[in-house]
Amino acid sequence: MKSEVPDSKESAAVGGLSAIDRKEGLKAKALSLPGEPGVYIMFDKKGKIIYIGKAKRLKNRVSSYFQDSAGHSAKTRRMVSRIDRFDTIVAASEFEALVLECSLIRHHKPQYNIMLKDGSGYPFIKLPPGSYPSFSVIHDNRLVKDGSRYFGPYGKWGLSKLVIDALNTTLKLPVCGKNFPRDIGKGRPCLQYHMGRCAGVCLGDVSEEEYKEKIRRAIMMMEGKAAGLINEMEKEMADCADKLQFEAAAQIRDEIKSITALTNRQIVVGGGMADTDVIAAVTGETRSGVAVLHFLDGKIVGQDIELSEDADEAEVLSSFVSQYYIARGRIPKNVFLSSPIEDEEILKDAFLAKGMKVEFSVPQRGAKAELVKMAARNAAEEIERVTSREEKIRFLLGELKRLLSLPEPPGRIEAVDISNLGDSGRVGVIICYKDGKPLKKAYKHFIIKNAGIHDDYHSMEEVLTRRFARLIKGDAGFAEAPGLLLVDGGSTHAAMAERVLNGFGLTIPVFGMVKDEKHRTRAVVTPNGGEAALTGSPGVFALIGQIQEETHRSALAFHQKQRSKFESELDGIPGLGEARRNKLIQHFKSVKRVASATPEELEALLPKKAAIAVYNHFHVPFEGA
Repeated sequence: MKSEVPDSKESAAVGGLSAIDRKEGLKAKALSLPGEPGVYIMFDKKGKIIYIGKAKRLKNRVSSYFQDSAGHSAKTRRMVSRIDRFDTIVAASEFEALVLECSLIRHHKPQYNIMLKDGSGYPFIKLPPGSYPSFSVIHDNRLVKDGSRYFGPYGKWGLSKLVIDALNTTLKLPVCGKNFPRDIGKGRPCLQYHMGRCAGVCLGDVSEEEYKEKIRRAIMMMEGKAAGLINEMEKEMADCADKLQFEAAAQIRDEIKSITALTNRQIVVGGGMADTDVIAAVTGETRSGVAVLHFLDGKIVGQDIELSEDADEAEVLSSFVSQYYIARGRIPKNVFLSSPIEDEEILKDAFLAKGMKVEFSVPQRGAKAELVKMAARNAAEEIERVTSREEKIRFLLGELKRLLSLPEPPGRIEAVDISNLGDSGRVGVIICYKDGKPLKKAYKHFIIKNAGIHDDYHSMEEVLTRRFARLIKGDAGFAEAPGLLLVDGGSTHAAMAERVLNGFGLTIPVFGMVKDEKHRTRAVVTPNGGEAALTGSPGVFALIGQIQEETHRSALAFHQKQRSKFESELDGIPGLGEARRNKLIQHFKSVKRVASATPEELEALLPKKAAIAVYNHFHVPFEGA
């Protein structure tokens, strides 16, 4: 292998460039790479490794990161934005590149790679040679060719010990730590014997042949052959019964019950004993995850879940599968995947050379496809469990910044809407979202003062003018400016809002919220008519839709409250029906202004008798009543 590592002068030159120039420099360098297999290593500005990948052709793979980013996932764009330089190592073959990639990832643990457990995370169960061997748990870095048998690897150390404890209890194997046959007949039996959990090897009650038979049965269980073992024992039990050896038959019956109970509890789990693995990769809002379900004889017997900030779902799955099985050195007969992996043939050939044949498949329907969906659900649930709300909001606002080309993520978002119920007057509301959730104490409600306004456009202009005039004055509750202003309407309304802001010397990004034919948020538009589609980011789409619905709800609720207040105050006044009441609401805007109106002002809207009745409702009767 040879390393294509830029010297310090090149690295320094690239680091001093602008983001655009640096990207072009990296792209040019990538296009100069050879079309050979190898490994690429991505560094950030601090020289920290953030991603390690493998490629069949280095030139094609590495240059793809610096092409048009439209086809990249959000995580890929985020990762690429941090790349300051990269190194490459050319490999002699694709398999060599695969092994090197796995080794480097395990050593450096980059942020954007799938993070597998280190070597100490993969325990094995050891059965040494000898007349009276016993099981023990060891790390995979202690595997040696000393004639011992090894079972595993297992996902967790504690689970491996649980397997041994279950086998020892089921087959009544000794756990006292004595050395047999040296200690047979020496000392008194331990508590395990008196509890009926040990056959009493120390007393000489178990011959070497009988002990070896127990170990053979344990091995069959470890190898997933419990069903065959039970069949053997049932025949043996029947044979004992035919020979009238009822005590021996009863003992075998009890052992069968113990083995069956152990199998039903699915204590023997995962690793090298599974005959089928089901693997699914899922990309969440903040990270990716891969779940592996281990199956033995059609039963789920274990699960592993790994998370990362890797950039692409297909890349996550390929990288995970390679690392997972190469690190373990074992692979089951069947592996069901959520999508194809590019290293399938390399892995099949590598394990076939070790005498292990594996079949990869991507089920499309039926029971196998349902198992893949189950694995995907498990991965998604784990992502949700470990992702904090702060991480989700940070990601969501970052995506909003990217989609709308904002100068920074908008921590405070304000949105405005107008409510109008026929001739009953107009009101406006400005709601506030702080860090992605409603800040209801910052909601502002307005009654439209200009009686000549009869449309949402000018009503919204009045509301925005009043709101930002108070911002300029520094009035309490109005002094904090939003990082993003949304208006209910199209580019015309957005342009009007921008003019209002410019009039106050304010520079705040403004967008209109556009609905589709089903009255659901479809997109946001700029004041000059440009459109930013939201469907590419479900989280942002949901947030904007939620803001628009909340703005509309709040405006409608405030209007209904004002109308109810009017109606309750004017209810029961003689000669004042719904039409005349609406005239008063439309003209005076508030009960307070109706109560302070003169008889002449009331008579300008109502017949004289009705005007007198309204006036008398709020005052003592006047002459002419």
